[in-house]
Amino acid sequence: MFETRPNRGSEVVLAGRSNVGKSTLMRELTGHTFDTGQRPGVTREPNHYDWTSQDFVITDLPGFGYMEGVPDEAREQIKTDVVHYVEEYAENILVGILVVDGKSVIDIIDRHSGPDEIPHDVELFHFLREVGIPTVVAVNKMDKVDDRDERLDALCDRLGLHPPWKQWQNTIAPITAKRGSIDTLNEAVRHHLHEAERDDLFQFF
Repeated sequence: MFETRPNRGSEVVLAGRSNVGKSTLMRELTGHTFDTGQRPGVTREPNHYDWTSQDFVITDLPGFGYMEGVPDEAREQIKTDVVHYVEEYAENILVGILVVDGKSVIDIIDRHSGPDEIPHDVELFHFLREVGIPTVVAVNKMDKVDDRDERLDALCDRLGLHPPWKQWQNTIAPITAKRGSIDTLNEAVRHHLHEAERDDLFQFF
């Protein structure tokens, strides 16, 4: 279990598969560089960035899913640890940001959909919402996507949200973290912070 969490009352978490750009997004949000690996699965412990004066922390949870050179048991353990972390701190987590790769997410979801299998991304999306955490899906790497609206509509469909995606702008946020274009995400996060009466945290988004 992850033991590194600073003792802060409020939190925003980033979750998602390995290699979808969570660490890059974390850098954009905090202005602080974290170790980002060229290989998936480099982040095995959460990265926390906290503001002591605000009693607030942003946490980048380790990526899960396929990781080159990482045994299945270790992969499953990371997923279990992420779930336990979210369950334990659900009351402190104001917003959950599920980061997906806009270019590959539909293929990955479809490849892992079956009678006995729920794709990780879909499972995590519903899990965050079930434990009462307002969730924003940051659809990253959108600069590489041609059929933008179609792709985002398809993602809504897979997540159980009725397309068109544009009616879900507090839930679906197309971004390109590498280029710093994350305004849609910031707006969605601010919406949920406002609902939680935490406009004081707008300065971070």
